[in-house]
Amino acid sequence: MAIEKVKDYFKQWHIETRILEFQTSSATVELAAQAVGCAPERIAKTLSFKLAEKCVLVVVAGDARIDNSKFKAHFKSKAKMLSPDEVEHLVGHGIGGVCPFAVNGNVDVYLDDSLKRFDTVFPACGSSNSAIELTIVELEKYSNSVGWFDLCKDWQPV
Repeated sequence: MAIEKVKDYFKQWHIETRILEFQTSSATVELAAQAVGCAPERIAKTLSFKLAEKCVLVVVAGDARIDNSKFKAHFKSKAKMLSPDEVEHLVGHGIGGVCPFAVNGNVDVYLDDSLKRFDTVFPACGSSNSAIELTIVELEKYSNSVGWFDLCKDWQPV
């Protein structure tokens, strides 16, 4: 089970006990926000995309959406999400529990600037009923991300 993989991954920093497991689903932004007790925008949702023969994950705020023009300008490719059948095989986590931790080897993680406005955020931990509260610095460290990028829209204050 992927949550066990994430727990094992977090043991190297002694933070596996910080993982929250819920009796209810946290598979969507709305459900995760209810389970955690926070605003939906503080849920760090992990989106999975296919680039040629590679998979990339983009971690964004719960209220953000991928901006197709920004995505194409950065990756030189149209934003094409993985199909439900591809997600677990290519990423290492199933739909509803996709997270940037303990992913398969050929997966790069990108963090979106939409998350930087929060002190802490809540990404999933490999299952459809889990999360962990992390500071932005911790998210960057534990996700082994490529870095921070501006790939989203609809989250900026007007």
